[in-house]
Amino acid sequence: SALAGDGRRLELDSLPPGLRQILTLALPAPTTAGTPAPPAAQPAPGWLTRVGRRSHDAWDEALRTLRFVGELLLALGTLLRGRSDLRASDLAWQFEQCGPRSVPIVSLVCGLVGLIVAYMGAVQLARFGAQIFIADLVTIGVVREIGPLITAVILSGRVGAAFAAQLGSMVANEEVDALRTLGIDPLGHLVLPRVLALAVVTPLLAAYGALVAMVMGGLVAVGIFGVEPLAYLDNSLRSLAFEHVAIGLLKAAVYGVLIAIAGCRQGLAAGRSAQAVGAATTKSVVQSIVWIVVAASALTVMFQRLGW
Repeated sequence: SALAGDGRRLELDSLPPGLRQILTLALPAPTTAGTPAPPAAQPAPGWLTRVGRRSHDAWDEALRTLRFVGELLLALGTLLRGRSDLRASDLAWQFEQCGPRSVPIVSLVCGLVGLIVAYMGAVQLARFGAQIFIADLVTIGVVREIGPLITAVILSGRVGAAFAAQLGSMVANEEVDALRTLGIDPLGHLVLPRVLALAVVTPLLAAYGALVAMVMGGLVAVGIFGVEPLAYLDNSLRSLAFEHVAIGLLKAAVYGVLIAIAGCRQGLAAGRSAQAVGAATTKSVVQSIVWIVVAASALTVMFQRLGW
């Protein structure tokens, strides 16, 4: 290009054929007057175009999620017919990973939440001399609403993220492709044990977390606001109706299934790089928490309208 700028021409005819070929490849291609100019840069899309693209991407993501749920239901039907690739050892391993190892963090967070609920409620009830109703407030609140919700949020960060990272790493290492090559369904072999484990373990952890919160609430009521221990225990047992327990356990089971679906769905959809696995893990936690909040709102309104 420097020689062309000075009006000189490089002669390669006297060089050996091999060297001439290499230099020909290295030199820029000659340009002619008829060569079209490179296309101009496209302007940035407007806000309406960006909204349309994001809406289209969200719709595609929803369709893929629905397809994943449908395939999961088919895998569950295969399990009920006794023809699934699920192994009992995998299910037992997932029970251990999701349940006992989550007890310490559930105990800590639910205990602190029970303490906060009892103290904040007692401050207001003390104005009317109704400290005895702290037991009703704490018991109904943590058993029916707060206990399952807090437990689900904890599991979404601890277990749902682990599901996404594990399955994403398997996708990156082509282990999922190897399972398909061997004729093994990844949903029955990998996803179904995780979904079943969280569906069973989450209600148990929610019940345990509610019990811890009730104990911490009792310590606040007895130790700070002077409520008699037997009176607190009696009010707690009387307010602990069967419908509250059943609704709390049902909500916890729904939350557990949503966490497992979000984690496994994002893990299997991850790309084949470390950055893609990290992005899938983050997306699974965000998605599961959003699903949990939406499900909690919908179930609460539904049960209230039904009078339960």
